Amino acid sequence: MGFDIHIIDHTNMNLLDAVAPDVFDAPIKPQLLSAFCDQPSHFMAVAEKDHLVVGQIRAILHFNPDEPPTLYIDNLGVAPTQKRKGIATSLFAASLQWAQKHGVQSFWVATELDNKEANGFYRSQSLSGNKMIYYEGTFSAD
Repeated sequence: MGFDIHIIDHTNMNLLDAVAPDVFDAPIKPQLLSAFCDQPSHFMAVAEKDHLVVGQIRAILHFNPDEPPTLYIDNLGVAPTQKRKGIATSLFAASLQWAQKHGVQSFWVATELDNKEANGFYRSQSLSGNKMIYYEGTFSAD
């Protein structure tokens, strides 16, 4: 395989001290990482190769009052130099395994319609695509 998968918690957050470019959208902020790890419904796994994080996945359990919890795959990133080596597939599998241990029966992920790479990956995982519209907002810095 050439890489190791680690589930991130407070005991091994230091693995994120060495991250390959383009694995995350922005630099890791220790206080935000610690807050993420404080949440038992949050999941992060990384792929490490030669003491460097070359992939990551983040997911969140959504608890509902009327149905079993669902898993939302929030973010998946692999260093461009490490793509097509099974890293994304291994990270995705790790998140689903974690979710099943928490009673999850379904999961979902969203990506842009024009993100050919992501859409191809999720199709390769036997997921079916559904069109949707995505809305977002920001808070003013008052």
